This record gives sequence, C-alpha cells and structure tokens, in this order.
Amino acid sequence: MRIDVVSIFPEYLAPLDLSLIGKARRDGLLDVRVHDLREFAHDRHRTVDDTPYGGGAGMVMKPQPWAEALDAVVRSGAGRADGARPRLVVPGPGGTPFTQAMARELAQEPWLAFACGRYEGIDERVYEHAAQDLGLRVDVVSLGDYVLNGGEVAVLAVTEAVARLLPGVIGNAESLVEESHEDGLLEYPVYTKPASWESAPGTTRDVPRVLLSGDHRAIAQWRHQQRLERTAARRPDLLHASQPVGALADLDLALATAADAPELMVLTRACWVGEIARYGMFGAGEESVEQVADDLTRWQTWVFRSGGRLVASVRGRLDPQDPATWQIGRLMVAPDLQHRGIGRELLAFAEAQAPAGATAYWLNTGAGSDRNLRIYRKAGYRVRPGEGSFPGTVDLTKRRR
Repeated sequence: MRIDVVSIFPEYLAPLDLSLIGKARRDGLLDVRVHDLREFAHDRHRTVDDTPYGGGAGMVMKPQPWAEALDAVVRSGAGRADGARPRLVVPGPGGTPFTQAMARELAQEPWLAFACGRYEGIDERVYEHAAQDLGLRVDVVSLGDYVLNGGEVAVLAVTEAVARLLPGVIGNAESLVEESHEDGLLEYPVYTKPASWESAPGTTRDVPRVLLSGDHRAIAQWRHQQRLERTAARRPDLLHASQPVGALADLDLALATAADAPELMVLTRACWVGEIARYGMFGAGEESVEQVADDLTRWQTWVFRSGGRLVASVRGRLDPQDPATWQIGRLMVAPDLQHRGIGRELLAFAEAQAPAGATAYWLNTGAGSDRNLRIYRKAGYRVRPGEGSFPGTVDLTKRRR
C-alpha cells in the first residue's frame, strides 16, 4: 500500500518510522510519503491561509496550494501499472466516524492520500476540485466528537489502524480476530505470568481460575461473557446500535449469555417443533444446553423478555467465509405470541445490527416452511437456487441498501 500525507508540519508524521509501521515501511509493505504543503505556496512567506469570507474568527487554508499539492500527488502515480488513483481522506470533526469497519475498508485500497487541515479548515472548493477535476473519491473522517488543532494526529491514528491490517504487518494474524470492535464487542481482559501477584504489601491478585484450567470451551465462554459485561459497562451504545420498535419496544432486550442457554433451548424446541420433526434439525431436538451455550461464543444472540419470561430471540454474525455478508439465524417468537407481526420486527431488528461493512443479509429456513418463506420474501429476500446449507432447507439472501 502507498500512503501520501500532505501537511504544514511534515515532522509531525515522524512516528510512522517507529514500531510495526516503521518495520512495515522498511520491509516494503508500506510506502509512506510526506509532503510539505508550504512547498506549493509561491509568496516569500509561503502563506497557506487567509481570512474567511463572511467574517468570523480564525483563518482558512487557501485552495491554490492544496490544489497544486494534490495535483502533484496524483501525477506522481501516473506510471502505476494498476492505473490506481489515491482515495483522499481528510480528517475533520464534521466527518464520518472512523470505525474498525472503515479501517478494514481502507486497508483494501492500494493507495491512500491524507490532507491534514489546520486553522478553521480547508477551503471547500478543494474538496470539489479533488472529486470533480481529479476524479478522486473523497472521505471526510472524524476520530470522535471533539476538535483537534490539526489533522496530523488523526492521520497517525488512521494509518496505524489501517496498516496493521495489511498482510505481513502483524506477525501473528490470529491476534486480529478477537480485538475490540471486530464483531461489535470490546475485547475481554487479558493476563500473563505470574498467576498470583502481590500488587501491594498484604494484597495478592490472582488470575481468574478458568484461564488456568486448560478447558478451552470454558475459557471461550468466560471470555465471551467478559466481552458482553465490559461492553455493557463501557460502551452500552454498541449493544443497542439499533433500538427495537413496535411490539419489541415493550420487551426487555439483552445480549444472551451462557445463563440464558437453558431457556433458549426450550424456546427453540417450542418454536420449531415442526421443523425439528420434518428436517431433523438441531440433532432431531437433542441439542444440549452445552451446545447452545457454545453457539453463543460464535454468534451475537439477542433475547427479549416479558415479565422475566424469554419470549423472542434472534442471532447474527458476519459470515466466516464472506465478511461482507451478515448471517441471521434462530429467529424465534414464543408460540402464544406469534401472528402479531413480532417476527417481522425481529427480522428488521437483526438486519439493523449488521456492521457497516456488511453489504448483504443471509438466512436459512425449511424448503416447506411456507409461512416463513412468505415473510422473508415480503421483506425482500430471494431464495438461492438449489438446496440450502442444511438438508431440506433453502438459503435466502438480500442486498443491503
């Protein structure tokens, strides 16, 4: 990947020579070029800013130096074999929030260019020039709901988040799998030796016993539970990215934990007794509580309760083979509450939980489940030709709008 950065403080980008990013540059995995915007100003003071039209405090960065700088960046890649042009990223508090999903999207680009604004920002006509005259895709990106003095700090953060996803930059690629935000949850707490540590005289702090047990299933369940609890405590907005509506809004919503497994198993059998008998699904009804709990480590599962009773549930995850597809499964409503439209609301809720990078939805149902098929078709799903992922079933997909 090639990265070009235009700034009036090029020395601000020196940290990109350090740590794993610096090593990636030395290994040829990352080509970073930093340009001084003042080199494109032609007066003796190398002026890049002026007062704003319409009045107001502060200064605005002038269009001409920026236009020349971006033109030079684009021209420098004229001989690229792939014919690519840079995707221009401009850090700014008024931009789209930067997320892990966006980092993964940017990591697919062969060439990125960053424009580091200062003062009150860059003359708006520069964005128009980049998009219309140079034919660049332009993204204004925000690190968060606060204001920095300039875009350099944001460029450092975005570059590190993106570059570490490039093949070969992180030595152990598996370390990327369970990080915070990769599946909408924060990372679980981590520990190392010694197992028992005297943090202060008379005070000993021990590693949780489950991590010393060697029981990989128990460890996975503990870690998933810790991720749920940490996310609920620190970032509850991640658990409720889309609030339920309609009848669902009257129910108590939570992410399922291992403690919910027995009730989830009962609800599954109550809702799908016909499918279990017809298709032999879930081991012909012999799915164990342990199996249900184990599934919770691989899916995000939402449960809805009324007066403490579990009455509905649905789960979702990114397809392990196709991260652009959001899989929806186990859409269940208690039999006595069916035929009230709750299932349709539950489906819409599950779709709304899909991460930003998902471009399609997938679900599976019995080939003879006519009522389910009618609901899914009405919601915009289409049946894939051939047999589904399980004998006697069909797969349905829908493009995300």
